[in-house]
Amino acid sequence: MTDSTEPRFIAIGRIARPHGVRGEVAVEVLTDFPERFDTIEVVFLGDSLKAETWQVTGARWHKARVLLSLQGCEDRIAAEQLRGLLVQVPIEEAMPLPEDEYYPYELIGLDVVTNEGEDLGRVSEILFTNANDVYVVIGPRGQILLPAIADVIVRVDLDEGQIVVRLMEGLV
Repeated sequence: MTDSTEPRFIAIGRIARPHGVRGEVAVEVLTDFPERFDTIEVVFLGDSLKAETWQVTGARWHKARVLLSLQGCEDRIAAEQLRGLLVQVPIEEAMPLPEDEYYPYELIGLDVVTNEGEDLGRVSEILFTNANDVYVVIGPRGQILLPAIADVIVRVDLDEGQIVVRLMEGLV
Protein backbone atom coordinates (compact mmCIF):
# COMPACT_ATOMS: atom_id res chain seq x y z
CA MET A 1 0.00 0.00 0.00
CA THR A 2 1.23 3.49 -0.87
CA ASP A 3 0.47 6.54 1.29
CA SER A 4 1.60 10.13 0.76
CA THR A 5 0.46 13.73 1.14
CA GLU A 6 1.10 14.54 -2.53
CA PRO A 7 -1.10 13.04 -5.26
CA ARG A 8 0.80 10.16 -6.84
CA PHE A 9 -1.83 8.70 -9.15
CA ILE A 10 -4.15 9.76 -11.92
CA ALA A 11 -7.56 8.13 -12.33
CA ILE A 12 -8.30 6.40 -15.62
CA GLY A 13 -11.48 4.66 -14.46
CA ARG A 14 -13.86 3.89 -11.61
CA ILE A 15 -15.10 0.43 -10.71
CA ALA A 16 -18.84 0.54 -11.31
CA ARG A 17 -19.85 -2.97 -10.28
CA PRO A 18 -18.97 -6.65 -10.39
CA HIS A 19 -19.53 -8.40 -13.72
CA GLY A 20 -20.50 -12.05 -13.58
CA VAL A 21 -19.46 -14.49 -10.86
CA ARG A 22 -15.73 -14.94 -11.56
CA GLY A 23 -14.43 -11.69 -10.06
CA GLU A 24 -14.46 -9.47 -13.12
CA VAL A 25 -15.26 -5.79 -12.53
CA ALA A 26 -16.95 -3.35 -14.90
CA VAL A 27 -14.97 -0.11 -15.10
CA GLU A 28 -16.40 3.26 -16.09
CA VAL A 29 -13.73 4.86 -18.30
CA LEU A 30 -12.57 8.30 -17.06
CA THR A 31 -9.61 8.86 -19.38
CA ASP A 32 -9.42 10.58 -22.74
CA PHE A 33 -7.05 7.75 -23.69
CA PRO A 34 -9.19 4.59 -23.32
CA GLU A 35 -6.79 2.57 -25.48
CA ARG A 36 -4.44 2.35 -22.49
CA PHE A 37 -6.75 -0.36 -21.07
CA ASP A 38 -5.80 -2.61 -24.02
CA THR A 39 -2.23 -3.06 -22.74
CA ILE A 40 -2.42 -2.28 -19.02
CA GLU A 41 -0.68 -4.77 -16.73
CA VAL A 42 -0.86 -3.11 -13.29
CA VAL A 43 -3.40 -0.72 -11.75
CA PHE A 44 -3.65 1.04 -8.41
CA LEU A 45 -7.05 0.93 -6.71
CA GLY A 46 -7.93 3.61 -4.17
CA ASP A 47 -7.70 7.40 -4.30
CA SER A 48 -5.03 9.88 -5.43
CA LEU A 49 -3.16 9.68 -2.11
CA LYS A 50 -3.54 6.04 -1.06
CA ALA A 51 -3.83 3.06 -3.36
CA GLU A 52 -3.19 -0.67 -3.52
CA THR A 53 -1.36 -2.41 -6.38
CA TRP A 54 -3.30 -4.99 -8.44
CA GLN A 55 -2.04 -7.14 -11.34
CA VAL A 56 -4.36 -7.07 -14.35
CA THR A 57 -4.87 -10.58 -15.73
CA GLY A 58 -7.36 -9.59 -18.40
CA ALA A 59 -9.08 -6.59 -19.96
CA ARG A 60 -11.85 -6.57 -22.54
CA TRP A 61 -14.41 -4.10 -23.77
CA HIS A 62 -18.13 -4.57 -23.10
CA LYS A 63 -20.37 -1.80 -24.43
CA ALA A 64 -18.88 1.51 -23.13
CA ARG A 65 -17.04 -0.10 -20.21
CA VAL A 66 -13.91 -2.12 -19.68
CA LEU A 67 -14.14 -5.46 -17.90
CA LEU A 68 -11.03 -6.06 -15.81
CA SER A 69 -9.85 -9.32 -14.31
CA LEU A 70 -7.53 -8.76 -11.37
CA GLN A 71 -5.20 -11.26 -9.73
CA GLY A 72 -6.64 -12.10 -6.30
CA CYS A 73 -10.18 -11.06 -7.20
CA GLU A 74 -11.65 -14.49 -7.86
CA ASP A 75 -15.40 -14.17 -7.24
CA ARG A 76 -18.33 -11.78 -7.20
CA ILE A 77 -18.00 -11.17 -3.45
CA ALA A 78 -14.38 -10.01 -3.84
CA ALA A 79 -15.35 -7.88 -6.85
CA GLU A 80 -18.16 -6.24 -4.86
CA GLN A 81 -15.58 -5.03 -2.29
CA LEU A 82 -13.90 -3.00 -5.06
CA ARG A 83 -17.06 -1.14 -6.14
CA GLY A 84 -16.51 2.63 -6.36
CA LEU A 85 -12.70 2.53 -6.19
CA LEU A 86 -10.71 4.57 -8.67
CA VAL A 87 -8.61 2.64 -11.21
CA GLN A 88 -5.36 4.58 -11.42
CA VAL A 89 -1.88 4.73 -12.87
CA PRO A 90 1.16 6.59 -11.48
CA ILE A 91 1.26 10.27 -12.41
CA GLU A 92 4.54 9.57 -14.23
CA GLU A 93 2.58 7.38 -16.66
CA ALA A 94 0.04 10.10 -17.51
CA MET A 95 -0.39 10.54 -21.24
CA PRO A 96 1.03 13.82 -22.59
CA LEU A 97 -1.66 16.42 -23.21
CA PRO A 98 -1.83 18.94 -26.05
CA GLU A 99 -0.43 22.41 -25.41
CA ASP A 100 -2.60 24.52 -23.07
CA GLU A 101 -4.35 21.47 -21.59
CA TYR A 102 -3.66 20.36 -18.03
CA TYR A 103 -4.50 17.55 -15.68
CA PRO A 104 -6.54 18.68 -12.65
CA TYR A 105 -3.75 17.69 -10.24
CA GLU A 106 -1.44 20.19 -12.01
CA LEU A 107 -3.84 23.09 -11.35
CA ILE A 108 -4.94 22.43 -7.77
CA GLY A 109 -2.92 24.67 -5.45
CA LEU A 110 -1.78 27.16 -8.09
CA ASP A 111 -1.88 30.85 -7.14
CA VAL A 112 -4.41 32.90 -9.09
CA VAL A 113 -3.73 36.55 -9.91
CA THR A 114 -5.43 39.04 -12.17
CA ASN A 115 -3.63 40.49 -15.17
CA GLU A 116 -3.40 43.70 -13.04
CA GLY A 117 -1.49 41.75 -10.34
CA GLU A 118 -4.25 41.35 -7.71
CA ASP A 119 -3.92 38.16 -5.64
CA LEU A 120 -7.20 36.21 -5.78
CA GLY A 121 -6.02 33.15 -3.85
CA ARG A 122 -5.40 29.53 -4.80
CA VAL A 123 -7.25 26.92 -6.82
CA SER A 124 -8.81 24.60 -4.21
CA GLU A 125 -10.81 22.37 -6.53
CA ILE A 126 -12.14 22.06 -10.05
CA LEU A 127 -15.81 21.59 -10.87
CA PHE A 128 -16.50 19.67 -14.07
CA THR A 129 -19.61 20.93 -15.84
CA ASN A 130 -21.07 20.23 -19.26
CA ALA A 131 -20.27 23.73 -20.48
CA ASN A 132 -16.72 24.17 -19.14
CA ASP A 133 -14.60 23.44 -16.10
CA VAL A 134 -14.84 25.90 -13.19
CA TYR A 135 -11.88 26.68 -10.94
CA VAL A 136 -12.80 27.23 -7.30
CA VAL A 137 -10.43 29.86 -5.90
CA ILE A 138 -10.18 30.59 -2.18
CA GLY A 139 -8.49 33.83 -1.17
CA PRO A 140 -8.84 37.37 0.19
CA ARG A 141 -12.22 37.89 -1.52
CA GLY A 142 -13.51 34.56 -0.22
CA GLN A 143 -14.56 31.91 -2.72
CA ILE A 144 -14.50 32.86 -6.40
CA LEU A 145 -15.73 30.60 -9.20
CA LEU A 146 -13.76 31.15 -12.40
CA PRO A 147 -14.89 29.52 -15.65
CA ALA A 148 -11.99 27.88 -17.45
CA ILE A 149 -12.58 29.71 -20.72
CA ALA A 150 -10.24 31.72 -22.95
CA ASP A 151 -11.96 35.02 -22.04
CA VAL A 152 -11.01 34.50 -18.37
CA ILE A 153 -7.84 32.38 -18.28
CA VAL A 154 -5.02 34.49 -19.71
CA ARG A 155 -2.13 32.15 -18.93
CA VAL A 156 -1.29 29.05 -16.91
CA ASP A 157 2.35 28.97 -15.83
CA LEU A 158 3.18 25.70 -14.08
CA ASP A 159 6.82 26.73 -13.60
CA GLU A 160 5.73 29.89 -11.73
CA GLY A 161 2.88 28.04 -9.99
CA GLN A 162 0.43 30.64 -11.20
CA ILE A 163 -2.71 31.22 -13.24
CA VAL A 164 -3.22 34.72 -14.61
CA VAL A 165 -6.87 35.66 -15.17
CA ARG A 166 -8.89 38.50 -16.65
CA LEU A 167 -11.93 39.20 -14.48
CA MET A 168 -15.08 39.65 -16.49
CA GLU A 169 -17.89 41.81 -15.15
CA GLY A 170 -20.05 39.86 -12.71
CA LEU A 171 -17.47 37.18 -11.81
CA VAL A 172 -16.61 38.65 -8.39
